[in-house]
Amino acid sequence: MSDVPHTVRRPGPRLSRTGRLLLVAVLLVLAVLAVLLVPRLLRGPQPEQTLTVPEGQRATQIYTAADKALHLPAGSTAKAAERAHLPLPAEAKGNPEGYLFPATYPISSDTTPASLLSYMVKTAKQRLAADGIDSYRTVLIASIVQAEADRPADMGKVARVIDNRLAHHMPLQMDSTINYALGRSTLHTSHADTRTKNPYNTYRYPGLPPTPIDSPGADALKAAGAPPAGDWLYFVTVKPGDTRFTADYQEHLRNVREFNAQQRSAGSGGSSGSGGSGGGGA
Repeated sequence: MSDVPHTVRRPGPRLSRTGRLLLVAVLLVLAVLAVLLVPRLLRGPQPEQTLTVPEGQRATQIYTAADKALHLPAGSTAKAAERAHLPLPAEAKGNPEGYLFPATYPISSDTTPASLLSYMVKTAKQRLAADGIDSYRTVLIASIVQAEADRPADMGKVARVIDNRLAHHMPLQMDSTINYALGRSTLHTSHADTRTKNPYNTYRYPGLPPTPIDSPGADALKAAGAPPAGDWLYFVTVKPGDTRFTADYQEHLRNVREFNAQQRSAGSGGSSGSGGSGGGGA
């Protein structure tokens, strides 16, 4: 018999039935969390949601897209734009049209309409500064160029037509500005349209419209900032890829007649053919 004393182990406290149920519940919760979280951790951080603003979109269209991206009631971003105190030029008078730069913007859980619009305007100012553009007038002309040009290769000539018509004190007669006034987008401008009493109607009112009419992209801004030399006063896009520029009004009328014939053959009707773009607007 050993003289070493033996240690007597007393049994620990036993869990009650309620305790066992709680333990099982905790274990089940941990198991569910593991199933849900582990795959995400293995995949790593997920990309943020984004909002893409295409070139040529109007502010109203961008507001609608922002509301959807932020899961907000319709009209929320438009209301925010009115009271956001965005860093705009003084000439803009608080209207961000033309300064919601076309790009892809990140959307996070703390993004608000005001912060998103501010990001767009700051991006526009950075891009404009990088290209040496500090004129509201240039942005305004670029917005018309964006709407009127059939392709980037034509943008410089469209900008030159605008400058030449302004220099000759001719009304711009751009269909795109009437479309903006009427909240639409069409190739066809009627004589009744050209009599619309609206400051954006550049058939009726001389000079530039009060504000830009969309968000111009980099190509349009470059074209408006440094258009090529030329005497063109008229242009019309007869068909995609075929925009004709001229300083001769009679030649322009012949081009417009060809445009109208093309439209009739396509079954989409004709246009007035009286404008600087001769029915080639946005």
